Amino acid sequence: MTHPAATEEASMTVVHGSFAVTADFTVAPAQVFRAFAEPPLRRRWFRLPGPSATAHHELDFRVAGGEVARNVFTTSGVEESLEYRSGFIDIVAGERIVLGYETYVNDRRRWISQVTVELVERTGDDVPGCRLTWTEQFVFLVVTGDGSQDIAHLRGSTRLLLNGLSTVVEPHRYPHLA
Repeated sequence: MTHPAATEEASMTVVHGSFAVTADFTVAPAQVFRAFAEPPLRRRWFRLPGPSATAHHELDFRVAGGEVARNVFTTSGVEESLEYRSGFIDIVAGERIVLGYETYVNDRRRWISQVTVELVERTGDDVPGCRLTWTEQFVFLVVTGDGSQDIAHLRGSTRLLLNGLSTVVEPHRYPHLA
């Protein structure tokens, strides 16, 4: 799939912003890190909407490597294609992942983000484990209305991703999914 190097409408309004989401896990940071780094684990929680039969996923987890995921799904009777492309900028095993990514909807780049995932061992808690902080800086190149709906969708999607991550690293908390 080829994508234009520049946005078709240069005068289009863009929306910039950032947010941070945290998630606590009852496992060590190394276990959470593995779920990002190992393709079979990553595919279990990092999925785009749509049927698994049409899903595509590639992961090259190293600095200067990247990830590609794409799928086709139907919403309100309309078929849409979704594509995610990332590049890893910095990786410190068990501690930090920094990546940049872009998302395409129907072959049109909608937003670009830089994400820092920090994994810190929780100490002093009744339940030891890991605190993950996902900090995302984004620019929407194609906005819906004033962009507030797009930002809410991105933040909500991130929370859903981290919920999916939790089911992989803490299956004991989700026996009904086994």
